[in-house]
Amino acid sequence: MKQLQFVKRQHASHWVGDGFPVRNIFSYTDMAERLSPFLLLDYAGPAIFEPTTARRGVGQHPHRGFETVTIVYAGEVEHRDSTGAGGTMGPGDVQWMTAAGGILHEEYHASAYAKRGGPFEVAQLWVNLPARHKADPPGYQSLTDARIPRVELPDGAGSVRVIAGEFMGQRGPARSFTPMNVWDLRLGAGRHVELSLPAGHTTALLLQRGRLVLPGGEALVAADFALFERADETLALAAAAGEEDARLLLMVGEPIDEPVVGQGPFVMNTAAEIEQAFIDHRNGRLAQPAAVAASAAAAAAAAAARPGRAA
Repeated sequence: MKQLQFVKRQHASHWVGDGFPVRNIFSYTDMAERLSPFLLLDYAGPAIFEPTTARRGVGQHPHRGFETVTIVYAGEVEHRDSTGAGGTMGPGDVQWMTAAGGILHEEYHASAYAKRGGPFEVAQLWVNLPARHKADPPGYQSLTDARIPRVELPDGAGSVRVIAGEFMGQRGPARSFTPMNVWDLRLGAGRHVELSLPAGHTTALLLQRGRLVLPGGEALVAADFALFERADETLALAAAAGEEDARLLLMVGEPIDEPVVGQGPFVMNTAAEIEQAFIDHRNGRLAQPAAVAASAAAAAAAAAARPGRAA
């Protein structure tokens, strides 16, 4: 049975642009090794937005060295990026964007949603890339709700939406660079489940609704985050009786045993690579595929030229 490492209950909150009131659930700045391959999780909402004709969201900004996974639970989000990809995501839809060697993108409330207002809830997970893929060309996967398999739990206990990985023979549509499972799980009040997960993988969850009881009696409420030991293969979860059904985001992934050096929108393996990312962004080269290989070579050359480096 996987044992609980810790529960995090208090989360710093801030606005991303003027459209995303987020709580930072975890970040590579303080838990990179324990949470690998996952880097960051922001949880926006639940919130209610009043109708408006204004454009709410965050304008064009860069990323390099990882992937972003945006899951829409309520509301609608429009996305555009420098590869030419984009579209509108509604409830249940997922955007899996590979920044890799460099991408520029923007995220706004969809205009139709903004005009009518209403509930809004979005989670964004950052997934690290191994060093060998950090300079790959950027990419984009649009995963509509209809493409994501929904699997019923035994005995009618609830259901699992398989975004990435596999559950009970059903594979999620997302393509990832390293092995992982990303599941939306719903567990009926008073019900329990035992999940079979890979030993040695990072295992974490964000509870979004209801009340969850973990082995040992630890109870979670909405917006609580739990990290489990990597050993063993079984995770036992129980939704408290007399409460609303539990809804949670489960993240399970093979750790990437490499240095994590990040600053703002860039996550690489060395400080030289971070410096090069900022230089490329300032010079308008970040999203140009031809600049990716040259950028990696420049960072390696800068590191090699530093005083004190062994021959």
